[in-house]
Amino acid sequence: MKKMLILFVLVAGYVGSVSAQTDIYLSGEWEFLFQGASIEDHGNKMNNNMRFTAFYHSASYINFDLWEWGGVATGLGIRNIGYIQDDVPDPDIDKIKRRSYTLGVPLIFKFGKMDGVFLFAGGEYEWAFHYKEKTFHGDVKSVYKDWFTNRTKHFLPSVVAGVQLPTGTALKMKYYLSNYLNEDYIDGNGQRPYQGMDVRMFYVSLSFVFRNDVLFRKITPHQQGVVVRR
Repeated sequence: MKKMLILFVLVAGYVGSVSAQTDIYLSGEWEFLFQGASIEDHGNKMNNNMRFTAFYHSASYINFDLWEWGGVATGLGIRNIGYIQDDVPDPDIDKIKRRSYTLGVPLIFKFGKMDGVFLFAGGEYEWAFHYKEKTFHGDVKSVYKDWFTNRTKHFLPSVVAGVQLPTGTALKMKYYLSNYLNEDYIDGNGQRPYQGMDVRMFYVSLSFVFRNDVLFRKITPHQQGVVVRR
C-alpha cells in the first residue's frame, strides 16, 4: 500500500509538471500543392503530369506544445487533391484530370524548437465529398461532377512529414496509402471502368502557418516574473 501511494505521488507530480508547461493555441494554414501519382492499369505503369493547385487548401489546428521540444496538433482541413493522367489506354481519350475536395482530420507530432525550427510527422484521414473529372480528346473536353461519388474511395488515409521554420513557412510531403479510385464502381452500362487500376497520390506542398493568440498557458514556477515572447 505504501509503495502504491509513493507511485501515485510520483505519477501525479509528473503529470502536473507536464501540464504546467502545456501551451495550447490555434493556428491556420494555407497550402500550395505540387501533386503527382503512381498509376498502374492492370500492372502497367501510366505516365502523369505534375498538378499544381493553390485553391482551395486551408486548415485549422489546435496545438498542444507539451514541452519546449515537442507537441501534438490536430484539427480540420479542406483540400483539392487529384492527378493528371496523359497516358490513357482508351484511344478516344488523350488526357484525364481527376480531383476531389476532401475534409481531413490530421494527427501531427512535432519535434524540435516549438518557437523555432521543428520537424513534424503523422497521419491524416480524409473524406472525399466532391468529385470532378475532365477528359480531353483533341479540342473536345468533357466534364463530369458528382457529390459523394462512388467512383473514388470515400475515405483516404495518408502519412505526412515535413519541417516548419520560425517564419511559419513549412515544407510538407504527403503520401496516400490507399487506391484513390474505387475498383468496385459499376457504371450505367454495368461495367467496372476502374477495375485493375491502382492510383496512389502524393504531393509536396509549400504552406504558410498563421498562429493565433495563446488559448491557455500555465507558467511553471521558474518562469514566474519572466516575460515570454511569442
